[in-house]
Amino acid sequence: MRYINLYLILILVQITWAQKTMTPEEYIAAYKEDAIKEMYLHKVPACITLAQGMLESGNGNSLLCRNANNHFGIKCHKEWGGETYIMDDDSANECFRKYDNVLDSYSDHSLFLFSRSRYAPLFELPINDYKAWCYGLKNAGYATDPKYPQRLIHLIEKYKLQELNIIENAPIQNLPPREAITSDLTIREVYRFNHIRFVIAKENDSFYKIAHDFNIELEKILEYNELSKSEKLNYGQKIYIEKKRRKALEPIHVVQKNETLKSISQLHGIRLSSLCKKNNLKPSDQLKVGDVLYLRQKKNK
Repeated sequence: MRYINLYLILILVQITWAQKTMTPEEYIAAYKEDAIKEMYLHKVPACITLAQGMLESGNGNSLLCRNANNHFGIKCHKEWGGETYIMDDDSANECFRKYDNVLDSYSDHSLFLFSRSRYAPLFELPINDYKAWCYGLKNAGYATDPKYPQRLIHLIEKYKLQELNIIENAPIQNLPPREAITSDLTIREVYRFNHIRFVIAKENDSFYKIAHDFNIELEKILEYNELSKSEKLNYGQKIYIEKKRRKALEPIHVVQKNETLKSISQLHGIRLSSLCKKNNLKPSDQLKVGDVLYLRQKKNK
């Protein structure tokens, strides 16, 4: 009987722990570095991402957040290729995106904003102008709540989230590690997107150093990223250490200023050849701002 009682107590403790409510301060501490990483990679201000996550997920306590790792309330939309979670929202049995982990939710939020033309004006704003970002999100239709900008601004200023907006060229060591490998001279932080591992190039880095650290042939690193030896490796550049996929997570991408087919293939983790084939294009073709590229299915001619 004693063992049964101890077992029941253990179960009750586990249930209580699982249902423990996360405070705003705990949420910020847990996910602020995910927000900083997304700002570094995709230029969405960290304070905006974190404030939206806090607001949309109820500081990580909503059922959608706990059951589907969905911190931003992003619905499936047409042709979402990942897992789904069904729950009542504005209507009964609505489809929401489900993620393997929280970082995937944060990354998808950044891509959701970056790949839709209605949010393009936001990326022309200074990264520190959080008030303009808050009102811009509302004007672009992110939320129907008329006080959405004020609610975000309140969270940002109450918890001083604007201080997370690191300056450009901040040390990459400040980014959150997901995996780490150690060589004789360096520690590499490894991230995942679209189920593909990648690293971020450091200062004075090289393709050879990355290949050496992961015991991968140099030619393979170049092949995975569809690059040549003559191309320059830039500080902060995303470099895949596995082969990219034939499909992206998002169904479409709306072309932004200065984007190319190659840069879009790197952004979404989709092979350049697959991207071209789906859109009846050649790698050398020029893109225009506002062009819609298909990332999961073939575009009709």
